[in-house]
Amino acid sequence: MTNRKPPLLILLGPTASGKTKLSVEIAKANRCEIISGDSMQVYRGMDVGTAKIKPEEMEGVPHHLLDIVDPDTPFSAADFQTIGKRLIDEIAARGKLPFIVGGTGLYIEALIYGYEFSEGGADPEFRKEQEAYFLEFGEQALHDRLREIDPASAERLHPRDSRRIIRALEVAHLTGVPLSEQLAKQTKESPYEVILIGLTLERNLLYKRIEERIDTMLANGLVEEVQILLDRGYSPSLVSMQGLGYKEIVPYLQGYSSYDEAVYLLKRNTRRFAKRQLSWFRHMKEIQWVDVTDSSNFSAHLSAINAIIAGKFA
Repeated sequence: MTNRKPPLLILLGPTASGKTKLSVEIAKANRCEIISGDSMQVYRGMDVGTAKIKPEEMEGVPHHLLDIVDPDTPFSAADFQTIGKRLIDEIAARGKLPFIVGGTGLYIEALIYGYEFSEGGADPEFRKEQEAYFLEFGEQALHDRLREIDPASAERLHPRDSRRIIRALEVAHLTGVPLSEQLAKQTKESPYEVILIGLTLERNLLYKRIEERIDTMLANGLVEEVQILLDRGYSPSLVSMQGLGYKEIVPYLQGYSSYDEAVYLLKRNTRRFAKRQLSWFRHMKEIQWVDVTDSSNFSAHLSAINAIIAGKFA
């Protein structure tokens, strides 16, 4: 009898770093099933703006946690953790290697380290006070309030993510301990035998890829996708509609900004998002980094990753 931990492979990296294409080849070479580690790709009807993999790109590799909830259904890191645990067990039971691919650091860490999400309960009155403050003074004022008591959480959360900002304020109010400090104290002992691989590349090249990706999204119907979501009655205030590519296009469609302004903001905000992703990944010390700056050397990058994996789970 063995006490060996169940194996778990993870590939992470900032947006536009090339995770999707590499992940399919890695999965084929290592008998994997892929679990999406992206907080936005769970939503149905949000495909272009989330750069969701197309069925024909999967090349027969099973993918999980795509299109599982409607845009008006809340989905949290705790939900991801619960479903992810079940999927890992099911994939392993089929004799396959569970493989998480994504860029949402909190979701991935919550799953691989078994974070506890009790967070001290709830205070509806306090939450109403913060919502009223947000409505009166705006998103930046609310974000500044969080920055005063929990700078690390403020750095992680976008000013327009009012729901999560209010929750972070509520946690600090209820427990007296900032949410970021609670997360930092979570155990880093994983119930899995983890291989954690990260993609890195020269920053200017990453920003160039981001801009090219956004141009492709626009050519592939991003504006039309956002219009369809609005026509279906999904409110711009939903967490899903605050995602990159959606919150910038909505004001254009509603006549509050020009197309050029929307595109400028989308590119700028995505660059900033990638920077926050990299900042999060830097504190994940177990990552084995693979430099993918030379995009013409795909086979070498794949070989380097497969060499990291080789023999680890044998």
